[in-house]
Amino acid sequence: MSADAEMSPERQLCGLVNGLSRQIGEHVRERAGALGLTAPQAIALRELTGPLTMRELADRMACEPSNATFVIDRLERQGLLERHPHPVDRRAKRLVLTDKGARLRERLLELLAEDSPLGGLTPDEQAALHGLLARAVTNR
Repeated sequence: MSADAEMSPERQLCGLVNGLSRQIGEHVRERAGALGLTAPQAIALRELTGPLTMRELADRMACEPSNATFVIDRLERQGLLERHPHPVDRRAKRLVLTDKGARLRERLLELLAEDSPLGGLTPDEQAALHGLLARAVTNR
């Protein structure tokens, strides 16, 4: 009996998800590096789909707000985003891409789409995987 056959389906699935995560991480690092960005900077740009608070961005980046702050400070120094007053919560700031940041984000998205680890899946397969992973994540 092979080693894979001895592993439970759950353990095999965990291994596959972990492997996919590594592939995606490497893909992001390569594409980010081509643009002079770190992987966390690229993830922040990818997730900035519109004005967001630091907490909202940190949630999307799956990190603590203090870690997101470090990344955002660097992006701000590069002229890629700005902090604007929040329209309702005067304690909060909204992160907004500059024109330069929006152009870089578009280029990043193009690069991330090239040879993506998920690119071999059809749109229907991607949607099915998305649904299953979302359910697994929210099931906890």
